[in-house]
Amino acid sequence: MLADSQLITDIFNAFLAQSGWEWLGASLGILYVILAAKESIWCWPAAFASTLIYTVLFWEGQLPMQAILNFYYMGMAVYGFTLWQKSKTESNDIVISTRPFKFHAIYILAGLVTSLLIGYYLSTLYEARLPYLDALVMVFSVMTTVLMARKVMENWLYWIVIDAFAIALYWQTGFYVTIVMFLVYLVLAVYGYRNWKKLSTQQSN
Repeated sequence: MLADSQLITDIFNAFLAQSGWEWLGASLGILYVILAAKESIWCWPAAFASTLIYTVLFWEGQLPMQAILNFYYMGMAVYGFTLWQKSKTESNDIVISTRPFKFHAIYILAGLVTSLLIGYYLSTLYEARLPYLDALVMVFSVMTTVLMARKVMENWLYWIVIDAFAIALYWQTGFYVTIVMFLVYLVLAVYGYRNWKKLSTQQSN
């Protein structure tokens, strides 16, 4: 009982001691998902600012794949903003779409194989923490961000799974504020999926 109490106290103290930058990055990240679920183009500037902060934090925290992932997110934020802006100005809006089972089977297989290869590489060459889990979160996040930018509805289902693995990763590496952000992400991913289904129905009518 005392051990459990001490664990809770240690987690609470660590939570309070988190960097102000992590709090800011997490807040901007939550704002990004809320705006994305509403199909607002301003989700991308929020994503850019959040991932810039996390690129630095994860590099300093010895999570190289997460640092690289967030650097990639910065580029995708620019891509997503440009893509959505272009579709609006040219009156050729990107519509929400779905992909068939075969696409998702190949997608998942490719992601798993790539994650294993990168995880093995990290485990042999770097002093990285949790290399396979780090790689899994990174690879599928990279792939799924493209689906979001292209407005593929199933991206939200992938994010639910990715967020769950990310929570496990950040729990074991001490990014407690980021865990809260990803718990919110889980809820928002469900909301995003339901909202995009509704918007897709409206677009098809």
